[in-house]
Amino acid sequence: MSNPAWPWRLECHEELTSTSDYCMERLRAGEPSGLAVLARRQSKGRGSRGRQWLDSGQSLALSVLLDAGVTQQDALGGWPFAASLAFYDGLVDSVPAARVRLSIKWPNDILLDGRKLGGILIEREGERLVIGMGANLQAAPDQALTGQGTACLAQCGPVGDVEDVARAVLARLGQWCDIWRREGFESLGLAWLERAHPPGTPLVVRGASTYEEGRFAGLTADGRLLLDTVAGTKVIATGDILLAEGRG
Repeated sequence: MSNPAWPWRLECHEELTSTSDYCMERLRAGEPSGLAVLARRQSKGRGSRGRQWLDSGQSLALSVLLDAGVTQQDALGGWPFAASLAFYDGLVDSVPAARVRLSIKWPNDILLDGRKLGGILIEREGERLVIGMGANLQAAPDQALTGQGTACLAQCGPVGDVEDVARAVLARLGQWCDIWRREGFESLGLAWLERAHPPGTPLVVRGASTYEEGRFAGLTADGRLLLDTVAGTKVIATGDILLAEGRG
């Protein structure tokens, strides 16, 4: 595994309200790129689309502060893919037996046996990014609280200390940023497809005023989702993606 293109400055905290909020505060105070913040507990973690991220204890709560153009590529569109590849690979590095059970759901959720194990929140302010990653390591939140099936990494085998998991993810993020810079998005897309739900997987796409059912048909050249529907193949740029079985 290659070293990151920059030395990560990892800060470990016993508790924070939100690692992403903390990173955003540091961003606004002028903190340079490369800061990584880990909290052993989050009291007000945030997920995508305004959802709360529930901390079930002994979870991964990691956020990083980056310049959006650090890869010298089309910056924002590729970050969900670089981040989810790093997240997936870092979790597999931590528990190798998880490889055959993990998958990525477009664009950047991590599933274990079709149930959500982790998620990513990417926020941009000017030319800078905060990428937050949360994963259930030792336990999963109660489904009654989340409204969806969840999983934890310990279902695949013993999990080391959360700081070791965080460092594995950070090493992989540096690696994937290097690959993106050298080879462009195509290499990210191909690697992502190898780790994603397979073509033909039934999906539901929910938007503020839309609802589409179909089957996963791959990615466009810039990473948008292709959905085969009864009305033909549709290109999905954003939306809440669910596995049609209701487990996503």
